[in-house]
Amino acid sequence: MPDTLAGWLSYLESLHPKTIALGLERVAQVKQRLNLQPGFPIITVGGTNGKGSVCAMLEAMLHAAGYKVGCYTSPHLLDYNERVRIGKKQASDTELCASFENIEQVRGDTPLTYFEFGTLAAMQCFISHKVDVAILEVGLGGRLDAVNVFDSDCAVVTSVDIDHTDYLGDTRDLIAFEKAGIFRAGKVAIFGDRDMPEVIASEARRIGAELWRLGIEFGFQEIGPGTPNPAGVARPTVAVSSVGRATPDRVGIAQPVASNNVRQWNYHGSSGTRSALPFPALRGAYQLNNASAVLAVLDALKEKLPVNMDAARRGLVEVALPGRFQVLPGRPQIILDVAHNPHAAHALAQNLAEMPPSGKTFAVFAMLRDKDRAGVVQALKEQVDVWLVAGIAAPRGASADELAQVLAAQGVKGAVLTFATVTQALHHACNQASENDRIAAFGSFYTVAEAMHARGLRVA
Repeated sequence: MPDTLAGWLSYLESLHPKTIALGLERVAQVKQRLNLQPGFPIITVGGTNGKGSVCAMLEAMLHAAGYKVGCYTSPHLLDYNERVRIGKKQASDTELCASFENIEQVRGDTPLTYFEFGTLAAMQCFISHKVDVAILEVGLGGRLDAVNVFDSDCAVVTSVDIDHTDYLGDTRDLIAFEKAGIFRAGKVAIFGDRDMPEVIASEARRIGAELWRLGIEFGFQEIGPGTPNPAGVARPTVAVSSVGRATPDRVGIAQPVASNNVRQWNYHGSSGTRSALPFPALRGAYQLNNASAVLAVLDALKEKLPVNMDAARRGLVEVALPGRFQVLPGRPQIILDVAHNPHAAHALAQNLAEMPPSGKTFAVFAMLRDKDRAGVVQALKEQVDVWLVAGIAAPRGASADELAQVLAAQGVKGAVLTFATVTQALHHACNQASENDRIAAFGSFYTVAEAMHARGLRVA
């Protein structure tokens, strides 16, 4: 058997003929042989975009409340250990290797994918460390994803948009059906976007889950600098009755007025109103959606995992998530974003538009071939002045020439330069950009990971 983590990861990649093979039968068999029976609450997080942010905020708030939190996310940026965290610390090579060895000893002739192996190993680590709660991020879809072999106490679907069409279907309804597969009978299911496909509601009813929707059972109101916000003027909140139906709250919200230089927001949900909250440390236009979904989870699990507002506020302020509109210090400004589908690209475009530079915007752009490259370019083309296009050295990576053809077909403005690697493109951008310009590196986890390597950055 391998004796290093790198050796194990190479071995895992060779075990199954397909990188992605959805289905629960194989992983359920090995789970049973391992006797993995978590005795702690599980929060499962799925969705097209926003999963990582919701997991990070949940982890930060629950950790601030004093709980030992296990958090399993994917993919990683620089090191596999990023995927498995206990108490906000990455699992060690030694314990990951031990978990992989345990799985290998019992799996017999059952083939497991890289992700299935990793999911079982993460849960072994959480059980071994006797965590108080586990947060599991769905890898792909939901219904047939390996994390769904574990029953959740609360499930979150952050958003639904077109992505992974080869596996999930080519319509929002088909994709929503797959994502709703993480819901459980008698448990709260949270949807964290106002644009909800009807399939989410119909599947929640069919399964017998209690659906809480952003803008109905829970919601938020931003109170920014200079925004008039007198007491009682905000729209009514919506509370959830004991049987889960949405009922208008008869009590108006007394909204504090934000000071001239502090942006705050208010949350309302089944446990009432939480006012004057700090903005999440994560940047981006959609983060209040994500933060509201997180507070809804805490409302749903308040009997099992009570979290006071001091801990919630600390979590909002202390949360960190590399590669999601991550702004590096210094000039020219460098922004890293893993945006790899049109939905995420629109969010990135909105974020860029809200903080325009006084100079040019250089895009360091690299994507996988099986993603909607034209949709991403279309979403961002008005925000970019110079495109520095690079290839990705991965089996699914698009070449720089392929991406340049996409850019030409979409009619982008400005120059388009091609480079063999993201590192070369980023170095060129740094050499050409002035202090008033900015550089946005986006398109894939691979893109951001290589940019981080090039800048000598680490994931804490």
